[in-house]
Amino acid sequence: MYKKQMALQKILCLLAICSGALVFLYALGIMTDLYDTLYSTMMNSADLTQTDVPGSIVYYNMQQFNAVFLKYSIVLILLACLLFITNTQVRRRYYIGNYAAIGVFAAANIFAAVWAHGYIEIFKQQFLQVDFAALKVHSEMWKTAYTESTFWFDAHYFVFAVTILVSLALVANAIWKAKLMKEEAQLIESGKGAAA
Repeated sequence: MYKKQMALQKILCLLAICSGALVFLYALGIMTDLYDTLYSTMMNSADLTQTDVPGSIVYYNMQQFNAVFLKYSIVLILLACLLFITNTQVRRRYYIGNYAAIGVFAAANIFAAVWAHGYIEIFKQQFLQVDFAALKVHSEMWKTAYTESTFWFDAHYFVFAVTILVSLALVANAIWKAKLMKEEAQLIESGKGAAA
């Protein structure tokens, strides 16, 4: 039983790194379409009211959120590395440091998902207020990209579903590990009792 559990814990620790990297790549990509389509519509970055396309200010509204989100995604990668620093991927017996690393990683991922979801939904609604007719005219005139797609906003459901599933699986694996450790201790105790 321990072999299956230890194989799973190694896989989950690797998935934790991958999920952190996925959030990082998403944080980099979320502004891609907005930059390509809306950045050129702002006539004067010192006065954001000067725009060819009403509603294009959403690109600037997202800048601060995206900067924080990118930093937070790096923190998630570092917390996934903490699992490896504490040898959570190979340790036969977990100690308080292993449980703490798993708990901090899971809590940070769940917090990030809830926090980012709220902001992304707000910005998605702002994006949908863009005057797409004016944006189409602008893109044809200046040969810039045009999209009405909310793909990058909607992708956060997949990204955070992955991170939350990995986090919950790590917690479930730690509970399984604790149960196996307790059963092992009971077997050792019963063996000592029989030998006496």
